[in-house]
Amino acid sequence: MFEVLLKTIGQKVLLSQQQQEHCKTFFIPKSIRKKQFLLQQGSTCKYTAFVEKGVLRSYTIDEKGSEHILQFAFEGWWISDIYAFLTGEPSLLNIEAIEDSELLLITHEANEKMLSEIPAMERYFRKLTQNAMIALQRRLIGSMSYSAEEKYTRLLNSFPEIFQKVPQHMIASYLGLTPETLSRIRKQISMRK
Repeated sequence: MFEVLLKTIGQKVLLSQQQQEHCKTFFIPKSIRKKQFLLQQGSTCKYTAFVEKGVLRSYTIDEKGSEHILQFAFEGWWISDIYAFLTGEPSLLNIEAIEDSELLLITHEANEKMLSEIPAMERYFRKLTQNAMIALQRRLIGSMSYSAEEKYTRLLNSFPEIFQKVPQHMIASYLGLTPETLSRIRKQISMRK
């Protein structure tokens, strides 16, 4: 474990071997099974998770019982209810494994200590935050501006692996579509080819 984390960090900042070893000490390895929750709505968000292996999703459930998926997290990605993690407020999100997953968890306190002891990690998380803000802005613009077919094709072009790892009904929820609409779009596109 830690191979994917260190590789991902190394793509953004340079850590010495000693810093890499020190970085590992702040994380708690955890395995979770498919359909197991890392976090449930209303509970305290004690950790931010790095996905070493597997796929997770974060979602809310509205008053009608419909799921709304905010994020998928694949190998090399981070996932949390960042608001609840930083404020201590009850979580608004559920985070669940889509497949058996290997995670590295870090508490808020351990994260703060790591950032103060390994300054390069502060730069790493700044770059991650910038990228997350860009992705969030693009997703928001897309949800307001793109047709259902455009949303689907953009997702397909950006993350083709999602269709091998995530059930179609979850992809539909992520795109803000019904499963039937997504199925119809996929059929129309395949008929054009």
